[in-house]
Amino acid sequence: MASVYTTLAIIGMVFISPVVIPALGKILEKLGICSDLSLLRAVLDGIPPRRDSKLLIKDLKVDEVPLRIYQPKWPPTGKRRGILYFHGGAGTFGSITRVGIHISSLLLLCTPSFLEIYRLAPEHPYPGQYFDCLNATLYFMRNLEEYHVDPALIIISGDSCGANFATVICQILLNKRDLPKVRAQVLLYPGLQGLDFHLPSYQQNASVPMLFRKLVIYFCFRYLNKEPSVLEDVLQNCHVPESMKQKYKKWISADIIPDEFKIRGYVPQKSISYKPEVHEAIKEILAITFSPLLAEDSIICQLPESYIVTCEFDVLRDDGLLYKKRLEDNGIQVTWYHSESGFHGILAFFGYGIFSFLSGKKIMDSTVNYINSL
Repeated sequence: MASVYTTLAIIGMVFISPVVIPALGKILEKLGICSDLSLLRAVLDGIPPRRDSKLLIKDLKVDEVPLRIYQPKWPPTGKRRGILYFHGGAGTFGSITRVGIHISSLLLLCTPSFLEIYRLAPEHPYPGQYFDCLNATLYFMRNLEEYHVDPALIIISGDSCGANFATVICQILLNKRDLPKVRAQVLLYPGLQGLDFHLPSYQQNASVPMLFRKLVIYFCFRYLNKEPSVLEDVLQNCHVPESMKQKYKKWISADIIPDEFKIRGYVPQKSISYKPEVHEAIKEILAITFSPLLAEDSIICQLPESYIVTCEFDVLRDDGLLYKKRLEDNGIQVTWYHSESGFHGILAFFGYGIFSFLSGKKIMDSTVNYINSL
């Protein structure tokens, strides 16, 4: 276990930890140079993109939403799977031009058509990202013939906040009776709720790169274009009314997390006081479009077959575990892969030589095998 922490610490230093960037960004912003997000985007843009010569890439716009469509260059021998993939990045960074090699690998190994989409916050305010994802999804599902996609093999997927978007889109599509049914949702280390930031994974991995506990809340504020003045109160769950805690504790609670995931440490949170002003400042994180784990059973029971990846050293681990249980409790088939040495964002290093991780390859192999089994 020590080696895992050591490795993660090295990565955090080598790749300019996102904890440093907000602080440095604030200084640069005061100097009138740039914002923290501009700095973060500039750093990420400095990482060279990986493209594969076997892929056919087409860019277009649908209702001002930028789309990038990826297809194998070889002629189709029949209908293909259609994978819609929403990238991670807290809704504030990442783009269709910065495609990770793990995405390219999915394309080549699963031979689908592929889209990666949405405009970034705060320039494009929340909940615009969901509308972008929905509009792109509707366009794709209404033009399956053009891309040689089997309407019975549509897969909606994403990583991190992109997995959140994928989850919400799958829930929204239940009301679109004129469209083909989604075959499966593929969710890679998803963040799915803003109600409880004291779950075991939040405590155990509070200071584990690449996503620290405090950084989760910070990016929530940046994504929603809010001033993080009540960040510490939100970390203590002061934003949640007692009535809401009671209503959702059957779905979001440390009591539901299996004991094996508490071995590394967990201390139940002491009673805290609800602060209405904090709730008002950040109430959007309790909306279904931000916290799809709060959707009613009448929605969950209609969802497609699901594949969920969780990582042991990830603050968002328990979101995935809780959603897995909710789906299974509602009769939905779930294939679950848990990476015992994985951390949040591990697939971003996939295919980058010495910076790659065996755990990342295992996640990729499992994901590809699942998709190819459909």
